[in-house]
Amino acid sequence: MQEPRFEREGRLVTAILDELPQSAVDPDDPTVLAFEYVQHLALAVDALAPAGRLRTTHVGGGALTLARWLEHTRPGSPQIVLEPAAAMTEAVRRELPLPRGHRIRVRPVTGEEGLGALADASADVVVLDAFDDGRVPAGLTHRGWLGEVARVLVPGGLFLANVPDEPGLRYAARVAAGAVEAVGPAAFVGLHEVLKGRRFGNLVLVATRGPLDLFTLRRATASAALPTGVLPWADVARKVPGARPFGDDDAQRSPEPPSRGGWRRR
Repeated sequence: MQEPRFEREGRLVTAILDELPQSAVDPDDPTVLAFEYVQHLALAVDALAPAGRLRTTHVGGGALTLARWLEHTRPGSPQIVLEPAAAMTEAVRRELPLPRGHRIRVRPVTGEEGLGALADASADVVVLDAFDDGRVPAGLTHRGWLGEVARVLVPGGLFLANVPDEPGLRYAARVAAGAVEAVGPAAFVGLHEVLKGRRFGNLVLVATRGPLDLFTLRRATASAALPTGVLPWADVARKVPGARPFGDDDAQRSPEPPSRGGWRRR
């Protein structure tokens, strides 16, 4: 793994690791979310999470874009970030210091190891946004690991996952099937062209340990700056009949991005 580098364009700083954009941060304004799917993660939190501080566990950290946004919009929220790339975290702390008084704690462990060490019902929100060489690790999408997500979430808690996929949505459908089985009702939020399978792109999986308020989620996407929609699990199941959760024995990484230069993450 290479030492991360940082590219600056105006006030926006993009962290690059292994020639892949990891995160984009405006150090002066944490509400600037340059990557579309990070906007969708924030949209889901605003629409579905309760008011006030949120105990949040992030699986994957990058430059902590969403954690910074959450600290800014819900000050004092206790956050745990599971990020095994210690060199990345050290560089981010040096180049993009966190605000004073934050409650963001980064642990240099994998999502599998870190989540297993957390207490039952210790998180209001769990966010999966983790990659290894541009792909979501297989160990973070199978039914066993998703069961750990459900264990860590409080009743009514919210699970969000960045799920990149290609046209056909076969990988995303299997991840969603596992979330429905382990966590509860689910849907995808994404750009219309990605939801319709017109191109490779990032989808945000939303699952809850309680009723999923699709009306509120759709209303939020309708006012989004980008052409964004909601694809409920029932519609996913119709698009990909027979989609079943990944098991420990057949778990897969997310599909290979079409090009490193044209695909962004956090």
